[in-house]
Amino acid sequence: MANVPWAEVCEKFQAALALSRVELHKNPEKEPYKSKYGARALLEEVKALLGPAPEDEDERPEADDGPGADGHALGLPAEVVEPEGPVGQRAVRLAVIEFYLGVNHIDTEELSAGEEHLVKCLRLLRRYRLSPDCISLCIQAQNNLGILWSEREEIETAQAYLESSEALYNQYMKEVGSPPLEPTECFLPEEEKLTEQERSKRFEKVYTHNLYYLAQVYQHLEMFEKAAHYCHSTLKRQLEHNAYHPIEWAINAATLSQFYINKLCFMEARHCLSAANVIFGQTGKISATEDTPEAEGEVPELYHQRKGEIARCWIKYCLTLMQNAQLSMQDNIGELDLDKQSELRALRKKELDEEESIRKKAVQFGTGELCDAISAVEEKVSYLRPLDFEEARELFLLGQHYVFEAKEFFQIDGYVTDHIEVVQDHSSLFKVLAFFETDMERRCKMHKRRIAMLEPLTVDLNPQYYLLVNRQIQFEIAHAYYDMMDLKVAIADRLRDPDSHIVKKINNLNKSALKYYQLFLDSLRDPNKVFPEHIGEDVLRPAMLAKFRVARLYGKIITADPKKELENLATSLEHYKFIVDYCEKHPEAAQEIEAELELSKEMVSLLPTKMERFRTKMALT
Repeated sequence: MANVPWAEVCEKFQAALALSRVELHKNPEKEPYKSKYGARALLEEVKALLGPAPEDEDERPEADDGPGADGHALGLPAEVVEPEGPVGQRAVRLAVIEFYLGVNHIDTEELSAGEEHLVKCLRLLRRYRLSPDCISLCIQAQNNLGILWSEREEIETAQAYLESSEALYNQYMKEVGSPPLEPTECFLPEEEKLTEQERSKRFEKVYTHNLYYLAQVYQHLEMFEKAAHYCHSTLKRQLEHNAYHPIEWAINAATLSQFYINKLCFMEARHCLSAANVIFGQTGKISATEDTPEAEGEVPELYHQRKGEIARCWIKYCLTLMQNAQLSMQDNIGELDLDKQSELRALRKKELDEEESIRKKAVQFGTGELCDAISAVEEKVSYLRPLDFEEARELFLLGQHYVFEAKEFFQIDGYVTDHIEVVQDHSSLFKVLAFFETDMERRCKMHKRRIAMLEPLTVDLNPQYYLLVNRQIQFEIAHAYYDMMDLKVAIADRLRDPDSHIVKKINNLNKSALKYYQLFLDSLRDPNKVFPEHIGEDVLRPAMLAKFRVARLYGKIITADPKKELENLATSLEHYKFIVDYCEKHPEAAQEIEAELELSKEMVSLLPTKMERFRTKMALT
């Protein structure tokens, strides 16, 4: 290097960085990595000009370079050692080159070579890694190794590298604390070096990336609590350091809300979704960061897709909150229990007093104006379980608003499965709202709306390609007709003398329910139309419920023809008997339908006697 001016070495390095940043689509179509290979050649030149690595580092056995090796990158250093003198300085500069060569090889899909360079980088930094000159580079190298091992699906190895990065950051902030050098500063003249503020900003960004990768690793390992904690920390830090991409941030916050919804933590879920709405609204209003080379306004397709996905997260919030309220207030036949409703009203004030201040503080995103904007969205949405129809209706209308928003993007042409799931959620919103409605006629109309939106789907779908989805829809339509029939029977029972119109309506609803339950059951048959001797675990409960409801429906058909009534009772008995016999042969099935099995046993015992009396009566007349 003595024969080459240092300025020329720095110039080569900067040229390599510039080539590294060229986007792939700007390269020739047949040479997508042309700029990457150009950058690699320059980095190799700089490496040669710097000279060989210090002997004690370069000759270190590779056995010590893996995750968990004593004294290597994944063990915490005992003290801060500065890279002083020519030897230390050259080691750090070579480590920077090895790092960028590693990233370069990973970018060109040469993972093994990339790993080798990154490990060399860590080896060169081994004794200095806690110094301000090296800490950022060391964490970045480990982060990249964590990503690399994650892509190989070696998640535990990835976890070891990433947790080591987190521990190094914490140790450095505790023992040193000053803003460390950015790796590229090794090749910058003194007057071009970064300010303390810029160094701090970049270092915090490196740590934020570390938390983001850890969140993904914990998700892979099914450590969901930990994954949610790290995801939340990442999102919070991105806002604090103003280093985020609105669309990406919003979708991550909306996704995090689903974790809280599953945990029934509705206040936290509401906060995540409100923040997602506010940040998503910034799209196109702020300039793209270095992480996002494309301005968001230039990708309308992605914009509308993410908007639809956030809307779907809101739908799940409204639906789950309403369903949770229903579960808390229903009796053993699924109707509103007024005593339970009163108990929950009494608990409402206690919930508000205890939870608002503590839980809100724990998940708060943003400060100042941003915090106020998020709060303004939150205040329009309840996080408490609805206790009556009016409260449930507010959540229903919000959910329905987002259904329409989601359907704008997720249309049946091109997004069949997504569109159907949104329609099913819309149907479920009507179903749970009907639970809170006390007027039976209005409840019937809600179920009618469900049928109106679901039935067209069965026409559009190819049953061969969408077998499972078809089954779900057939079962749901059947259940909607079944509920309507029950309601019409209850309305008729209140009348002294139901007219023929009501009887006809009940029988038509019965017939429609039977049709869709039978379609569902027929879908379980093999190609030879034979019903399976052993029903698969995934459809066992719905199949048994369908059999039970078909049995009950045949018993509910109103007819003046005694012969026809006897036939209906015989068919009803046949289905009840199927349930009892199947559960005797397959005891595990009994656990899936305990209540229905007991009723089936009763009916198998009672119906033959009833039918015999009916035959006797027919013979006498």
